[in-house]
Amino acid sequence: MRLIAVALAALAGGGGGLACANLGDPPGGPPDTTPPVVVEVRPESGAVVPDLKGAAVIRFDDVIDEMAGSPAAGGGPAGLGRYVLLSPVAGAVKVGWHRSSISIEPKEGWKPGRVYHLHLLPGIVDLRRNVRKQGLTIIFSTGPTIPTASLAGTAVLWVEQRALAQGLIRAVPLADTVGYLALTDSVGRFRLDAIPPGRYIVYAISDNNNNRQRDRREPFDSGLVTLDTTASVTLWAFVHDTVGPRGRGADPIDSLAFRVNFTQAFDPRARIDTSRVRVVALPDSTPVAITAVLTQAVYDSLSARERAVADSLRRAADTTAKRDTTHRDTTVAGRGVPPSAAARRAPAAAGGTPAPGDTSAIKKLLAQRPVPTDRIVIRVAKPLTPSGRYFVRVRSLRNLNGVEGEAQAVLSVPKPPPPARDTTRVRRDSTKP
Repeated sequence: MRLIAVALAALAGGGGGLACANLGDPPGGPPDTTPPVVVEVRPESGAVVPDLKGAAVIRFDDVIDEMAGSPAAGGGPAGLGRYVLLSPVAGAVKVGWHRSSISIEPKEGWKPGRVYHLHLLPGIVDLRRNVRKQGLTIIFSTGPTIPTASLAGTAVLWVEQRALAQGLIRAVPLADTVGYLALTDSVGRFRLDAIPPGRYIVYAISDNNNNRQRDRREPFDSGLVTLDTTASVTLWAFVHDTVGPRGRGADPIDSLAFRVNFTQAFDPRARIDTSRVRVVALPDSTPVAITAVLTQAVYDSLSARERAVADSLRRAADTTAKRDTTHRDTTVAGRGVPPSAAARRAPAAAGGTPAPGDTSAIKKLLAQRPVPTDRIVIRVAKPLTPSGRYFVRVRSLRNLNGVEGEAQAVLSVPKPPPPARDTTRVRRDSTKP
C-alpha cells in the first residue's frame, strides 16, 4: 500500500509540472526581437500555373498575430486583409489565418489567362509584437508568360502641395474593368513591374478610408498611358467637385483691399478680371469701383514691393539721418572669407520656408504648375467705409476640374477703435488750499 501511495504522489507531482509548463522562451534566454520572416510562398513568384486551385499561401518562421490589424473603416479590409493587396480582381479577397501562415484567394476565384500581383505590405506582427517592416511582391500567372513591361510614376496632392504618400494606384486596361494595384511610397513614387503592354487609365487616389476604392470626396487624378516596354506618368490628385466654387465669407485687409474666400480651390491658370466681379455698398446697392482683382500670392508680392518702395522713399527724404561711415565687415566671422552664396541665402530659409536652392525632386515637380488657391483679393478705388457692409459677386469661376460657379459673399468692415486716451496729461489739483 505504501508503494502505491508513493507512486500516486509522484504521478500527481508530474501532472502538476505538466500543467504549469511554459510554452514561451526558456527562462534566462535572450528575448526574440526578430520580425516574422517569409520562408515559403505558393505559388512561387514567376510561376505559371494554368490550373491554379485553392488559395495562395505565405508561410512565416513564427506564429503571427491574427488580430494585429485594426478594425476596418469605411468598408476596408479588416485584420490581416489590411496587409494584402491582390490584383487584378473584381470584388473582395479572402484572407485566412493559419498560425504561422496566411492564405489569400479572390472570392471570384482564379481567372484563367491572368497575371496576378500579390503584395504583402509591411505591418505583419508576431506574438512577441515584432513588426515586419519590409514588403514582398509575388507575381504569378494562370496562363500567359510573365510580361516584362513596367509602369512608374509620381503622385502629388496638388492643393496641399505635397507628395501623395501611401496613395492607391490603379492601372486599368482600356479593354477591361479591373486593374493592377500598387501603393505610393513616402515621396509619392510608385512602380508596377511585369504588367502586359497596352493602353491603361492610371488613377492616383488618396484612399483615406483604406477601402481600395475611389470615394466621392477623396482627392484623385487620372491619366491615359500607352505602355510598350516602359512608361512614366505624373498625377496631380485633388478633390473633383460636381459644383463650382461658392462664397465662404470676406475679410478686410486694409482700407482699400479685402479678401474673398471660396469653398474650394479654383483653376490658378484662369485669369479673373474686374468684369467678372461686382461690389456694391449696402443697403442702397451703390456700385463700388474696382481697381484690381488679384490672387493672394500676387497681392502678397505686390504689397511687399510697395512697402519696399515706400521705405526707400522715406529713407531718402529723411535728411536728419547720418550716413554710416564705419567700415562694415563683410567676411565670415572676421576670418577674411567672403560669405558664400548659401550663407547669403540663409535668411530666406528661416521659419520653415525652403531656400531657393532646394532641388529636391518633389519640389521641382510641384514648381511645374501654379499653386491652386481658394481666395482672391479685391482692391477698390476709394477707402471702405468703417462699419459699412458690402455685397460681392464673382461670376464664371471654375474649379480645378473645370466646373463653373458663381460666388457671393458679404463684407463687414469693422468699426475703427477709439483713439487712445492720453494718460500723460497732468491732472488738475482739486484739493482746497
